[in-house]
Amino acid sequence: MSMMSTNRLILLLFLLFVIEGSVMPWIIPADYAGKIIPHFSFVFVLYAALYSGRHRALMFGLGIGLIQDIVYYGHLLGVHTFMMGLIGYIAGLLFDRRRSTLLTCLSVIGFACIAYDSAVYFIYSLFRLTEESYAFALLDHILPSLFLQLAFALVIYVPVRKLYEQDAKLNQDQDEE
Repeated sequence: MSMMSTNRLILLLFLLFVIEGSVMPWIIPADYAGKIIPHFSFVFVLYAALYSGRHRALMFGLGIGLIQDIVYYGHLLGVHTFMMGLIGYIAGLLFDRRRSTLLTCLSVIGFACIAYDSAVYFIYSLFRLTEESYAFALLDHILPSLFLQLAFALVIYVPVRKLYEQDAKLNQDQDEE
């Protein structure tokens, strides 16, 4: 992809990071404030894995994960960086150059979000930063957050697919020149 499209995607990714940290706490009801955790930027990393390749997803995941580690989760740096990069890379590796349907995308995003939140939970429990059981964490905040991520992924599916198809066409035209 061209540098112009990469800059646009990075700007969009950063905008999603700002929205999930500043706008969403106002929208999420007070009863669910600690239970629903938006990961919109991670969903975008997964779309990058599905439509743009594993290397771009790895770079986006490492970048946005590092920003999340620094801004939100300073007590244990690197967990979100590593997991976002790794899961984005694996998703891109599994679905490299395959045509992704809506159901495929939502399935990959759902499993990846569960894997991401579960891995973060297990790393936190390994370092004794959480005392709750996995069953409680799954029902308390992993599954409720999953529904928000899937709803967001469904809403942005068509615009993201068109964006990546447009960028692929633009890149193909530049390669021909």
